[in-house]
Amino acid sequence: MTHNPNIIWHPTAITKSDRQSLNGHKSCALWFTGLSGSGKSVLANAVDEKLYRMGIQSYVLDGDNIRHGLNKDLGFQTEDRIENIRRIGEVAKLFVDSGQMILTAFISPFREDRDMVRALFPEEEFFEIYVKCPLHVCEQRDPKGLYKKARNGEIKHFTGIDSPYEAPRSPDFIIESDQISISAGADLIITELQSKGII
Repeated sequence: MTHNPNIIWHPTAITKSDRQSLNGHKSCALWFTGLSGSGKSVLANAVDEKLYRMGIQSYVLDGDNIRHGLNKDLGFQTEDRIENIRRIGEVAKLFVDSGQMILTAFISPFREDRDMVRALFPEEEFFEIYVKCPLHVCEQRDPKGLYKKARNGEIKHFTGIDSPYEAPRSPDFIIESDQISISAGADLIITELQSKGII
């Protein structure tokens, strides 16, 4: 999509650094990626709860929730998946610009799409979190019954079954959700954010 020369960016009176100063912390995007059932949403919400208790401005964008509103016009074909992630990347960028911590929980199965989103941010404002979990464990969990439907042919283009998941090659964090508890994983992420001087 080409840029329309008649649309001109309007600078804001209050800057991102102004909002960060008001909040007392930096802002960034925490991008949780992994298979369905890996624990992305649960982990993102656990981190969000810990940030809230610390007085940090944060918000979770969840894949299913977004498809109830902003992206309800999109399906699960490859081109729709790409547009789904593009839109979320732009929304995440707005949240970071507003001085908040934004946590996104999306399968986001394709490396190219995740790299596209990463390119929207300065290096210190985007962190890819790979919620790593073996497919067979995700299938055993199957919290929404989606793997069963996919195996029965009721759902097409389901990641891990008849659509690929491209694991991150060099994520900023790896949380092996079949090895540690959600709470312990959330603590690891909080500790890393503190060590990086973000919170």
